Amino acid sequence: MLAVVGRDLHASGTEGLGPDWQLAIAYNAALQAAAAALAASGYRAARGDHHTRTIESLRLTIGWDAARVNALQGFRRKRNVTEYDRAGLVSEKDAREVRDLAASLHDDVVAWLRKSYPELI
Repeated sequence: MLAVVGRDLHASGTEGLGPDWQLAIAYNAALQAAAAALAASGYRAARGDHHTRTIESLRLTIGWDAARVNALQGFRRKRNVTEYDRAGLVSEKDAREVRDLAASLHDDVVAWLRKSYPELI
């Protein structure tokens, strides 16, 4: 799962890729990082509201604060609108912010895994 996170973090910064796609790819990196922490804890989010629950689990797995969880939930909502309803809503700033948040989450999950589940690293 962490390899997928790294792949998507790298891909989200691809030159010439529009901000909608940059956000979608960086968001996927963040979602996979959250899912990795949840899986390491022995859980998996239920199908209904899978993304929402996976992101919310960060409060309990790695101890992310409400501000960061809420920011990621905001990007989840923006990604949903962009993916299914309207194109062109994502700014370069949004794409950069979600990429930075996903990179921070990756680092936090890896540090948490090293401390809590070193056998998984």
